[in-house]
Amino acid sequence: MSTIPHLVGMIHLGPLPGSPGFEGSIDTVLGLALDDATKLSQAGFPALMVENFGDAPFFPDSVPPETVAAMTRAVDAITMATGLPIGVNVLRNDAMSALAIAAVTGAAMIRVNVYTGVMYTDQGPIVGRAAELLRKRAQLGAGTEVWADVLVKHATPPPGFDLRQSAEDTVKRGHADAVIISGPGTGSSPDLDRLKNVRDAIGPDARLVVGSGATPDNLEGLVAVADTVIVGSYTKQAGVATNPVDPGRAEEMVDAARSCGLL
Repeated sequence: MSTIPHLVGMIHLGPLPGSPGFEGSIDTVLGLALDDATKLSQAGFPALMVENFGDAPFFPDSVPPETVAAMTRAVDAITMATGLPIGVNVLRNDAMSALAIAAVTGAAMIRVNVYTGVMYTDQGPIVGRAAELLRKRAQLGAGTEVWADVLVKHATPPPGFDLRQSAEDTVKRGHADAVIISGPGTGSSPDLDRLKNVRDAIGPDARLVVGSGATPDNLEGLVAVADTVIVGSYTKQAGVATNPVDPGRAEEMVDAARSCGLL
């Protein structure tokens, strides 16, 4: 990307076709997503990330083709409506589909929950496939960045897991463009000492992203260590990830970002 987005707003898609919660209208899902994207854009968010948050329970890796098709429509529509850099996260860990969607739609980055190593999740053990992903990116000629989680939320590391070594390997051996650190679950803030530990491990030149739990109150402390913050739950009505975007809360987040020099 020519410009690094330092603040990224989340578009949590509702249940898509084929998922248990789908209510029969993809146009309704897209309409709600476009409404959220417009509110975040108008509030001043410089970039957005789209994920199939409503599709739980998630597949551990490859999602069905109808999910890829629906997400491609969503990413393309949001890109056209806002003109902002867009990221793609295909839950739980379908990095190949995320890359394909990004390559077709021109999305700027993808988020990969388990990029290197292994994590134990409610979908079972998930193994990173960095080698396959970067070779596919080269084959497609895509300029898409890979933002990789380390110690991803809603997951448990294997015995002997070393956070510093994992973070360093993600950058130096996995060649990720950015490392993401989150709290233990959706909307949970990362431990600041853990964030500092990862920064020390990957060095000042590697990009460090906060993946959950940012609020106007804790933002200054987070950006003293991290380069970019992804914000989802706080911008929603009552701070609940599945609710629509609250324009007032979105504006509060942007104002806080400007106050601490993030924007």
